[in-house]
Amino acid sequence: MDIATYMADVGQRARRAATAMARASTADRNAALLATAEALDAARAGLQEANEKDLAAGRENGLAEAMLDRLALTPARIDGMIEGLRQVATLPDPIGIITDMCYRPSGIQVGRMRVPLGVIGIIYESRPNVTVDAASLCLKSGNATILRGGSEAIHSNQAIAVCVQKGLQAAGLPEDAVQVIRTTDRAAVGAMITMPEFVDVIVPRGGKGLIERISRDARVPVIKHLDGVCHVFVDRDADRNKALDVAVNAKTQRYGTCNTMETLLVDAPVAESILPGLADRFRELGVELRGCSRTRELIPDVVAATEDDWYEEYLAPILAIRVVDGLDAAIEHINYYGSHHTDAIITENFTRARRFLTEVDSSSVMVNASTRFADGFEYGLGAEIGISTDKFHARGPVGLDGLTSQKYVVFGDGHIRK
Repeated sequence: MDIATYMADVGQRARRAATAMARASTADRNAALLATAEALDAARAGLQEANEKDLAAGRENGLAEAMLDRLALTPARIDGMIEGLRQVATLPDPIGIITDMCYRPSGIQVGRMRVPLGVIGIIYESRPNVTVDAASLCLKSGNATILRGGSEAIHSNQAIAVCVQKGLQAAGLPEDAVQVIRTTDRAAVGAMITMPEFVDVIVPRGGKGLIERISRDARVPVIKHLDGVCHVFVDRDADRNKALDVAVNAKTQRYGTCNTMETLLVDAPVAESILPGLADRFRELGVELRGCSRTRELIPDVVAATEDDWYEEYLAPILAIRVVDGLDAAIEHINYYGSHHTDAIITENFTRARRFLTEVDSSSVMVNASTRFADGFEYGLGAEIGISTDKFHARGPVGLDGLTSQKYVVFGDGHIRK
């Protein structure tokens, strides 16, 4: 296969499909989502057969158990894909909404209309259910999409692609609105991220290495986050029970997610009363603790933290702990070492909570809540295509609105400028 020729053809077809999707009605787009759900339900046996080919290849190639688990299309995960499609179909359609309409002194009316981005390229690893998540959000928001899954999931992704195209066909929409790249050649990624004439934005979902490469080499705008170094700061006016519950949940509810707490900051005046109890809870749950010198004075068996620990996204049962001197020191630490993803303060002091919300430069900032809430479903977006730590074009969980843009619209009645 000539990759450059193949990818140019994919891009051209996606661009044509994007024009059709932009004018498709809400009813047609919802019909495609529901028809895709039916196609997946009918294809369960075929999906699992294709997935078993990927799992067998993964075992032969020595994939870790955690990766094999992410790769597996279990009956429950197929149920989840079907339910996700049906939920996205019920979400309000952002396309065509006009806001901020006002009359200008000239007599014209000016407003802003929400419109699709166009063609969205999504590059992801391992989990084949991302194929459905990404396709559903792009379809609902009136976009065309080019999906490039990991080579380890090639058979599963192609089987899912057949179901999506059946759904599009049933709704009378172009099958090219969702294209799953058929080759495992990595050159396809290089081509996709350097086709600004065909692709309007790239969304990478995967490891830090993948995202760094795409951010470095892309000639297309990228919506991304590199890592999730998330913090919880226990303020001197924190409620002790809230502090214990939130910190434990933020770290242990799931270890391998980008919104899991990786560093706990504790205000010096309450460190002696808070840290020993927290350490006991974390030990019971098998979490390794790494602490600063002040932390180790209070909990002697804690491993000494190094400078690298403050930057680390462990994605594992490991937690860095630092005792800090007040709110200013906590904010300084978070803004310096953090990844601008999600950070929380535990406090009963309204003034300090407001300062934390204002001065911490992250895409989600929380008061008395676990960082684990930072995702599209919990925020009421219905679903998300990822979490962005960029400041343009989208920031935080990227739902339907994040896959759209706005253009100015003007209404007149023969008005001319004098």
